Amino acid sequence: MIEVHNLTKRYADFTAVKGISFSIQAGEVVGLLGPNGAGKTTTMRMLTTILAPTSGAAKIGGSDIVQNAAEVREKIGYLPETPPLYPELRVTEYLTFVAKIRGMRAAQIRERVEQMIERCVLKDVSRKLCSQLSRGYRQRVGLAQALIHNPPVIILDEPTSGLDPAQIIEIRNVIAALKGEHTVILSTHILPEVSQTCSKVVIIANGRIVTEGNLAELTASHTLEERFLEAVSTDNRAESESELK
Repeated sequence: MIEVHNLTKRYADFTAVKGISFSIQAGEVVGLLGPNGAGKTTTMRMLTTILAPTSGAAKIGGSDIVQNAAEVREKIGYLPETPPLYPELRVTEYLTFVAKIRGMRAAQIRERVEQMIERCVLKDVSRKLCSQLSRGYRQRVGLAQALIHNPPVIILDEPTSGLDPAQIIEIRNVIAALKGEHTVILSTHILPEVSQTCSKVVIIANGRIVTEGNLAELTASHTLEERFLEAVSTDNRAESESELK
């Protein structure tokens, strides 16, 4: 479903993503882990066609992110760290608007909006303005807009950032329910989120993939936290030694 080959992004003299390669099968929920500044968000922005890669390639559902960007956008739902809400619209109005710009038929829109309100637990705020929503409800509406057109691929950037424990559990349950029905990339630096929802892990540090594999296999003899710290610290040492040469 997702194939990434030597994907690289440079900004002048700074290389944010350094030739990463990985693949994700249909129906997998994959955790994209890494410390702040590791290159996770840059990677997601390239996969969602917001940023063009400097070099390398990636395909989503067989469509190239550069040559077939419009096709890629049809196949993905994206929730950035800050949900792209319109504060002057009510929740139902906003989801209806997103469904329309996603090209959904008028006969489908009302039913699909109702489904998303139910699935993302938004009934109590469906008539509220987006500007009146709490952080937790904003995240739920952001998730609903990513799912509204029923895309095969869902890309989520820090979906539980800033939420309280109860809100984290609610969002986590929604994400876990996507497994099998959608292919999901979940970017986060919160390790319990990955343990609870993902089947595969890709760990990035300093713009490079330092560990990749099945979650159950990676945590058979070590905790995910131990694997993460080991991979990141090893790469940091290698990076420091390289800079000294």
